[in-house]
Amino acid sequence: TLHNTYSFFALYANIDGYRREESKGTSPSDLSPLDRWILSRLQTLITDVSAAYEEYEPTRAARAIQEFVSDHLSNWYVRLNRKRFWQPSNRGELGADKRAAYDTLHECLRVVTQLMSPIAPFYAESLHRSLSGEKGALSVHLTDLVKADAGKIDRELELSMEYAQRICSLVHSIRKNSKIKVRTPLQKILLPVLDAQFARRVQVAEAIIKAELNVKQVEYIDDTSGLLVKKVKPNFSKLGRQYGQQMKEVSAVIGTFDQKEISQLEKSGALSKAGFNFVPEDVIISSEDIPGWSVAQDGTITVALDISITEALRQEGISRDFVNRIQNLRKDIGLDVLDKISIEIERSEPAAAVAAVQTWKEYVTSETQAQQLTVLDKVNEGVRIDMDDFEWTVRIQKL
Repeated sequence: TLHNTYSFFALYANIDGYRREESKGTSPSDLSPLDRWILSRLQTLITDVSAAYEEYEPTRAARAIQEFVSDHLSNWYVRLNRKRFWQPSNRGELGADKRAAYDTLHECLRVVTQLMSPIAPFYAESLHRSLSGEKGALSVHLTDLVKADAGKIDRELELSMEYAQRICSLVHSIRKNSKIKVRTPLQKILLPVLDAQFARRVQVAEAIIKAELNVKQVEYIDDTSGLLVKKVKPNFSKLGRQYGQQMKEVSAVIGTFDQKEISQLEKSGALSKAGFNFVPEDVIISSEDIPGWSVAQDGTITVALDISITEALRQEGISRDFVNRIQNLRKDIGLDVLDKISIEIERSEPAAAVAAVQTWKEYVTSETQAQQLTVLDKVNEGVRIDMDDFEWTVRIQKL
């Protein structure tokens, strides 16, 4: 994963002529929320890994580095920032936003290289030299170990992004269970608001959530809306040890919880009833599905996803699938990232699918580096692409 992350950085840095030693550094005002978040997480990593080394725990250090690289740097920061690196720019003339992305990713790779050097000395040295770009660069093993910068730590932003990651994980699980691909856009998710802080923190990352989940809208609802009905049942594994012979009585009390009491238990973390004091861990709370919606829950976070697909959403989904197939074709024939192409599509059934690509022509051509997109009655020397529900004959040519 680390090597793939570096390869991604090197590919676009070479295309744009980015050189870290020539960069004057990024102003904090130019950093995106994702930049500030990953730099904050990086400071936590420095602290955790340094402590592990001090206590002679190299395995703990390795696991912390692995989690940071796989879960945060690669699977979240790089994946959600791809379009920033794809933005066209003249060689050596990077915009502030794109330079901020390069500087941030370079900083993360540089620090990770330092932190891993005691336990992966040869690969760390190789990666360090590749990042420095200088033949006579000082060995990574002779550099001073980086110290955490408290000024870059933003706990509130980390909480916002943690909520975003949990919400996205829940919605992805709903899509998987409902057999709806991420490339198919959906209209809305509902988020019951636990408190004002929860709503404020999620709103910080709302744009990221919508982009990651491919949904048009995030709607915040309170418990009085009546849209979500929650159910509760005893957590027998915990309560059995705690109450023993009183378990039957405790179960009966939990069975009488109404929606207001369930909400109080979730929000305040405590509820007293019939002489028993309950905490959230004493029960298992779930939500009933709403017609046309699907609901999932992780601890105190509940999401409801509108799984109805309108014709407009279906057409947009087809265009996204088509972009994916064209990108795969580009790789198969060995085109470079910046190579311009023309696309020919053979007119065939379903006609609505062809209309979808024509409707989203600007999006398709922008994403695939296509200068031309033409629908023809017959495409010569084309290839068949599988669009899941049907097949198309297409031809792409380098211009």
